Amino acid sequence: MIESVNLPGPEALDSPNLKASMRKVALTALAGTSIEWYDFFLYATAAALVFPAAFFPGSEPTIGLILSFSTFAFGFIARPLGGILFGHFGDRIGRKRTLVVALVLMGIASTLIGLLPTYATIGIAAPILLTVLRFAQGLAIGGQWGGAMLLVTESAPPDKRGYYGAFAQAGAPVGVILANLAFIAISAAVSDEFFFTWGWRIPFLASVILIAISLYIQLHMEETDAFKELKMARARLVLEQSNPTTTSIPRSPVLEALIKYPKRIALAAGAFLSIQVTFYILIGFVLAYGGDPDGAAFPRTSLLAAVLIASALQIPSQFLAAAYSDRRGRRGVFMLGAVLTAFWAFFLFPLIDTGDFFWLVVGCSGGLVFLGMMYGPQAAFFTELFSTEVRYSGASMGYQIGAIVGGAFAPTIATILWTEYAIFWVSIYIAVASLLSLLSVVRLTETFQTSLHDDGSDD
Repeated sequence: MIESVNLPGPEALDSPNLKASMRKVALTALAGTSIEWYDFFLYATAAALVFPAAFFPGSEPTIGLILSFSTFAFGFIARPLGGILFGHFGDRIGRKRTLVVALVLMGIASTLIGLLPTYATIGIAAPILLTVLRFAQGLAIGGQWGGAMLLVTESAPPDKRGYYGAFAQAGAPVGVILANLAFIAISAAVSDEFFFTWGWRIPFLASVILIAISLYIQLHMEETDAFKELKMARARLVLEQSNPTTTSIPRSPVLEALIKYPKRIALAAGAFLSIQVTFYILIGFVLAYGGDPDGAAFPRTSLLAAVLIASALQIPSQFLAAAYSDRRGRRGVFMLGAVLTAFWAFFLFPLIDTGDFFWLVVGCSGGLVFLGMMYGPQAAFFTELFSTEVRYSGASMGYQIGAIVGGAFAPTIATILWTEYAIFWVSIYIAVASLLSLLSVVRLTETFQTSLHDDGSDD
């Protein structure tokens, strides 16, 4: 059993020093996650616009798109593995060092994608290497999320855990904005011929910035108080044992989390399902659907601009929902977001089919704003579901299992439903995922008043 330690009183929690420290932690987490997600989402944009021709030439357009989205899915297959690997070390050696390794891995993988020869140059090796690098991106994002969100939520005052956690969550829409801005800027600056040969590489090469952010975190950020407390408790326990060679942690944190919290991990994954399905349809599949010559046939820049605007509106939605959850609880606003996302799924594609840019923006914005009502409070919600010694592992597994089930094949499934049946079935797909998330959150207990120093077992 972990011993308690003295915690700062209310006056300390409101001190200017703590507020300044929290601003630094929150903004650093936002910067790191934004560039990390930027790298991950660059691939989604390129998979819809560039990779079918660059890495799968000779295929029918639809088959090339499906193959491209399939390599996109490999990043999701790696995410649970990344969550397990980085979760283990995050619960053993600390949140900060583990996060730094994940950021460096992402920076290297994304930069190498920007340097990768195409199929025309090295043949079948090109899509194979692309898949390997996408797998490395998945490992990195699988470890990054748990480290970034715990760095913020474990450092935050209890009554502002949701608000500060939203900074880590904001990295996702900011990453989409940065990725789309990069492609819009490159598209506007160069010819189509240059864009499809070399221009698309420039945004990937910019990923080297992540290495600089990683160094800043390593040199200037402190480990979280919750993990410091856990580390001290482990050291005391080892000293108290009659046999010092007997460790106080008989199992790995991952196994400990699975044994202690199987239900919470499964339900956390279910809660994340709707977010993933809807998100990757909105930022990936919509680019292909909206640009279809037989449909609305929007220009590439219009589609990217619509997703960019919608992502910008998602950010305040996340912060408002997260701040509300600090006062009224996580579950209610999360469930409302799931219901509204399911409802909006049946308006999304008819709005796109109008061929009008304004309604395209409305359709994408509605989906991402309602999704933000779930994603904003999620960092605090998942943090509070697990005790400190397995929190990185438990939260990461719930998040990444939901990611692979919900997001990995969402663009591919949506493409098949659209081409083989009708676009209405894509709306059904989104609505069913939202219903499953709603049911998962219903079965989870409210957490917003939970102490991060509690040590409980699964319900």
